[in-house]
Amino acid sequence: MSEPSFWGIAGYPVSHSLTPRLFAAVGRHLGIEGPQAVFLEAADIDEFEHRLADLDGDVWLSCTAPLKHAPQDRLGVTGPEGVNAINQLKRTQGKWTGTSTDGLGFVAACRHIGIEPDGSVLRMRGGGSAARAIAAAWAEAGGLITPEQGRRALVSGPWDGALVADGRADLGIDLDAAPAGGQSTPLDAEMQVSISYGYGAGTDEFAVIMVAAQHLEAWKAIFAPERAADLPSLSLVLDGLAESA
Repeated sequence: MSEPSFWGIAGYPVSHSLTPRLFAAVGRHLGIEGPQAVFLEAADIDEFEHRLADLDGDVWLSCTAPLKHAPQDRLGVTGPEGVNAINQLKRTQGKWTGTSTDGLGFVAACRHIGIEPDGSVLRMRGGGSAARAIAAAWAEAGGLITPEQGRRALVSGPWDGALVADGRADLGIDLDAAPAGGQSTPLDAEMQVSISYGYGAGTDEFAVIMVAAQHLEAWKAIFAPERAADLPSLSLVLDGLAESA
């Protein structure tokens, strides 16, 4: 496995992001400690490419808004079917690969807190890239979805067969909540979670659990799939974050 020269986070805002710490924690577990951590503040794809120009070598990045769509066309990468977005990027010898792990991370985080998607109803507000990724993974895991209108409607996709009419929901999530710890709109569900976290967020918060879970999925998918069996558990990663806070 070749190691990158840089790893970190790109998007806006990102100064609060735990991703560079997650890269360092997982890297240490695998014996990788050389890469330099980067926070690439970029409000659009042009600014992103401008900042990348200063980074000579291989790069591993997690991407947040507003960089989940534009890299697909500009860098020639594609996300999972129906998601039409990415949140992980890898540049190796000038060639880019990418994927989305938001959905898999959400499912893993739910299981971590004791919620099994299979047969559970998720009430979900929003229709953006994270919503589509979560809908795809939730449906794939056997879950059901009740969409609520947000800034954007949830479009048709591989999750269509999992959609159910308004009724009881086991879990709710407002994916239109602002980044960096923005407030969620209350939803009618047995339990509501958020994937938006800010400065000082603890490892018991669902948003932190999810970002750690989707980060581990990224190592499996594109960063080091050949080391998947050697990766730390989600619990171990969260314990490490808590100890280093």
